[in-house]
Amino acid sequence: MRVHNITKSFPDDERYRTTDQLRRSSSSVPSNIAESYYKRTIKERERILRDIAIGESEETRSGILRASEKDLLDGEVAKELDEGYTQLRKAIFGYIRFLKASVTHELNNS
Repeated sequence: MRVHNITKSFPDDERYRTTDQLRRSSSSVPSNIAESYYKRTIKERERILRDIAIGESEETRSGILRASEKDLLDGEVAKELDEGYTQLRKAIFGYIRFLKASVTHELNNS
């Protein structure tokens, strides 16, 4: 939501470029995390998390940095958002490790 709100101040000529791209990629991240939760296998969950959610978070992070370079976004705000997306990617990778460990634990206790 923060990315969406920040892009409201972007100029109109960026509406179909930077604004739209940042809004779509940033909203895709939580949607894909939620989607992965209900997949039947760990492999399916991992694929969505690794291939889609992390990819979209990286796309958002990159767009934020480009917006800052274009002077559409304050450098400090861009840095804060960049750090937030870095932490998000780390959390997703941690969740993937947790999922794999839980499968290993189940297999060892079967």
